Amino acid sequence: MFKSNIGEADSVIRLALAAMIIVFSLITGHPALALVAIVPFLTAIVGVCPLYSVLGLHT
Repeated sequence: MFKSNIGEADSVIRLALAAMIIVFSLITGHPALALVAIVPFLTAIVGVCPLYSVLGLHT
């Protein structure tokens, strides 16, 4: 479907960012903030970033 445009290091960073957002949302008592973590988590798992596609970037 889409060609992967996210490298291994970028995926690890995105997964770590998603984990930090989830922990932060639980610490602050705003669990709805954890929904923001869906974006970096899914892009890391799928390996495709729509913004990178538009900008023509590959990591």
